[in-house]
Amino acid sequence: MYLDVGATFAPDFFSGAGIGQGFGFVAFHPDFARNGKFYTVHTESGDALKTKTPNLPQQDKTTSHGIITEWTADDPSAGTFHGTRREKLRLGFAGQAHGIQQIGFNPSSKRNDEDYGLLYIAAGDGGNSTTTGNDDPQNLALPHGKILRIDPLGRNAATGTYGIPSANPFVGRPGAIGEIYAYGMRDPHRFSWDSSAGHRMFLGHIGEHAIESVYDVQAGDNFGWSEREGSFVFDKQDRCHLYPLPADDEKYGYTYPVAEYSHNPPPNWSCTKDSGHAISGGYVYRGHNVPELYGKYVFGDIVDGRVFYTDEREMRRGEERAPIHQLMVFDKTGKRVTMAELVGDTRVDLRFGTDAQGELYLIAKANGTIWKVTGTRHFAGCDVGSTQMTAATQAQDWTPVTPSKWSYEGNKAIMTEPGTERPGPRRPFEYALLTAGPEFSSFELEADVRIDLPTTVKGRNVLVVFGHQSDTQFYYAHLSQDNTVYAHNGIFAVNNADRARLEDQWDPVHSRGTTPAISDTEWHHVRVVRCADSGETAVYLDRSKSPLMTAVDAMFTSGRVGFGSFDDKGRIRNLKVTRTPAVG
Repeated sequence: MYLDVGATFAPDFFSGAGIGQGFGFVAFHPDFARNGKFYTVHTESGDALKTKTPNLPQQDKTTSHGIITEWTADDPSAGTFHGTRREKLRLGFAGQAHGIQQIGFNPSSKRNDEDYGLLYIAAGDGGNSTTTGNDDPQNLALPHGKILRIDPLGRNAATGTYGIPSANPFVGRPGAIGEIYAYGMRDPHRFSWDSSAGHRMFLGHIGEHAIESVYDVQAGDNFGWSEREGSFVFDKQDRCHLYPLPADDEKYGYTYPVAEYSHNPPPNWSCTKDSGHAISGGYVYRGHNVPELYGKYVFGDIVDGRVFYTDEREMRRGEERAPIHQLMVFDKTGKRVTMAELVGDTRVDLRFGTDAQGELYLIAKANGTIWKVTGTRHFAGCDVGSTQMTAATQAQDWTPVTPSKWSYEGNKAIMTEPGTERPGPRRPFEYALLTAGPEFSSFELEADVRIDLPTTVKGRNVLVVFGHQSDTQFYYAHLSQDNTVYAHNGIFAVNNADRARLEDQWDPVHSRGTTPAISDTEWHHVRVVRCADSGETAVYLDRSKSPLMTAVDAMFTSGRVGFGSFDDKGRIRNLKVTRTPAVG
């Protein structure tokens, strides 16, 4: 053990209650190797609330203090701390959540840069900016719901324990504290800098109910809390719903996220649908060992441990939010796992870190384990061969369930009438198999598909059949406008029994699956990749580089492909299959 922070500050040291209590963070001064200085965050309660005074205005009915301490090691290279300490900053919070979440120095700044050696402090709103109706994050006279920036080696603050940089955006403004760098935050969880993109500072911000956000932070920014949650209007009198921005929103001067994701897509923002998840801010990867992640901002979800990325080049202030992609996790044997499985708990408490070479690490507070990211692999990334087949458009190239319901025009196969339910297992009512050529094992299928009935009725669908062995043994990818019903919008198997859902995206607890695939009567590009040996299947829509659905099942190692629906009608065109012909 290098240093026991808890024992040092006993009996006032406070942990084990609320969120973000106890020993919170450590940051090393950029000159640590020479000056031996580093900084920690911890919380105190008990007698400290009576005997110690915060440096800056505190919230009413303060229940805990967040403290930043400067430690100076006599020997920076020693394996155990020996030296002195000095309190730098103390903040008083009314709640036991959303305190000081992180402290850090900009690692991309160089000596003599304006930012060099300045300490950034992510201070939450104390967990009560909506429950009590206060507006502390918008109040420039308070430090709560802000990112602060101080000079820990300076002395010009009122207490003389630190300095206030003259370049801070609110220095000299009447009624504002000069320590503020940016404001309007609920729970600024983790921030980081990208040295290869103009020293951009990215922040993962935890929303009140539905929106988890990534911000590109600049001096003076106002992220809008508690008037805005992400890029939506938040009403403190209605904590279960969010609303579109008003037409005159520009006049308020809020800065909106460069990327964001919701717990549940609209219109399902409601208290009963809340999944309780929260963003864990990450890093733009600039290491060398995992080139496919280069330039990607990798972050995650604290609770369930999902890992995401978005491209740094696509995160632009004032423009459309950058698309977010979910990353799968594989152990060192190549087996696909979840962070929850690795941790052995449903709550992962996921965090991220990097080393001096920019290599990426995942940390789980749930079991105190650190994993290094050592490489990438493509899900359903098998060699599908090079043999290509373009679907013929004559009737003899297809075998429909009901031939009278099909016609063929140019490069299209058209299901002209909805199917009807048939005896036997619950399965698609009507489909046509491509019977020209051999059966396929591993393959990649590309085509355009369309629903030909108005989508005013919920649940309209078309589907792609693959691995077809018989009318009661096959897979299909169901492309529906509805993601709330078990039987809709997923990857399914029929194996002499009613269709069974296989894909990874279905969430039975919250009654939803992946984003609805098709919600109109326009053409949509679909791509299905199937790896027979591993059983991995990925379904892509509209040329997205992230799969809409994924599944692992090796029950049927070969079979034919096709197109159909349950009780709708539709069409397929430009069908192309690149495949490995089945053996035997």
